[in-house]
Amino acid sequence: MPVFASVTRSVRDAVRDVWREAAKFGVVGALAFVVDNGGYNLLVFGLPGGAAGGPMGAAPVQASVVATGAATLFSWAGNRYWTYRHQHREKVAHELGLFLVANGVGLAITAGTVFASRQLLGLDSALSDNTARIFGWVLATLFRFYAYRRYVFVAP
Repeated sequence: MPVFASVTRSVRDAVRDVWREAAKFGVVGALAFVVDNGGYNLLVFGLPGGAAGGPMGAAPVQASVVATGAATLFSWAGNRYWTYRHQHREKVAHELGLFLVANGVGLAITAGTVFASRQLLGLDSALSDNTARIFGWVLATLFRFYAYRRYVFVAP
């Protein structure tokens, strides 16, 4: 029975650690989501109630890239210094490079859903843009969680 108890304890600890990591990742991701979607809506649609629209109203895909880029920098700092503070690499440039590659894929996923909504489906409302971005965000978040754990924030 001591072996069974030891294995059970190890599994329980591993599950608890993954849930703790996922919760921190989720908090950083939720805040990055606000930066990303808030920035996108300001760039494309302007301030609420503003008649003029945003400065990138005619360029929604590019606005998506800008907003996601800002959220990416926020996410890197949050994940490096909080979520994975005990697992980051000593070579910051290498880690940042891997992080940017993973987020480049995530950015393409998010921008791709806006492109598909606008160009393939012909939708151009705030609701359709935000629905497309949320769908892209969910897919990109799943990819990022896997990539961060597997490739980016790992001890060398």
